[in-house]
Amino acid sequence: MAEVLVLVDHVEGEVRKSTFELLTAARALGEPSAVVVGAPGTAQGLSSALAANGAEKIYVAETDRTDFLSPQVDVLAALVESASPVAVLINASADGKEIAGRLAVRTDSAWLNDVVAVSANGRVGATHSVFGGAYIAQAEAKTEHPVVTVRAGAIDVEAVAGAGTEERVEVPAAAGRGATVQSTEPITGGDRPELTEASVVVSGGRGVGSADDFSIIEGLADSLGAAVGASRAAVDSGFYPHQFQVGQTGKTVSPQLYIALGISGAIQHRAGMQTSKTIIAVNKDAEAPIFEIADFGVVGDLFQVAPQLKEEIAKRKG
Repeated sequence: MAEVLVLVDHVEGEVRKSTFELLTAARALGEPSAVVVGAPGTAQGLSSALAANGAEKIYVAETDRTDFLSPQVDVLAALVESASPVAVLINASADGKEIAGRLAVRTDSAWLNDVVAVSANGRVGATHSVFGGAYIAQAEAKTEHPVVTVRAGAIDVEAVAGAGTEERVEVPAAAGRGATVQSTEPITGGDRPELTEASVVVSGGRGVGSADDFSIIEGLADSLGAAVGASRAAVDSGFYPHQFQVGQTGKTVSPQLYIALGISGAIQHRAGMQTSKTIIAVNKDAEAPIFEIADFGVVGDLFQVAPQLKEEIAKRKG
């Protein structure tokens, strides 16, 4: 069976959930092969998790190169040439899309971007959810080894053990002029889970009213062990940092539970969260669009509803 390359998204020695989703998707096309690119020693802590989620082969490319995203592109391009994979799957994050674009040009490949499902029927096919989920579009790659960026949260992880056979590959030397990373500093996010990885997300919108009042969103999130999100309106109003924006121009989330407080539900926001398994909405406006996709809705003041919900959660935990 032909290989499907999956670029591993990892941070601080942990594999991101989006990579497990890619490994699941890859099985619809062929045999998943994970590609780990990072500093020396990176793969040591990742291999077991990758094998447990279906990686039949693990390409290990460790390097001290710090030119921005170029090592990933160089390694993948070399593997496309040597392994001739069915496809290359990459997470549709900001970095992932840049890597995918460069790789597609480098290898003269089609690029299927921001897909929610993949299929194989002679050619690699993809499903796109477009215009905020109003339409489903089908696309097909007409080149060999297409590059496919998959939307985080779109694929349900199915853990199937793989062989996890490691194979070391060389990282090509840097060519030409490129950016060099001088230093890195992680974003301080406290003890809350990362937004796109969280199983529960509590988000606030313009209805929260101010940055100070966003503490009510944080308090409810902390009682649930949840991540905090925000609508674009809340972010643009300065209520919460941009890195927590959920929506078409922010992050896409697909948690088990999504609680929207004071969010009207504009199509741009719904595009980033409508695949959540259960959606609870609280809004004073009974006609708010968010209620069209909510599984449970409360027409009321979030400043009354959220404290009551937090209190009830504390009782259940007690």
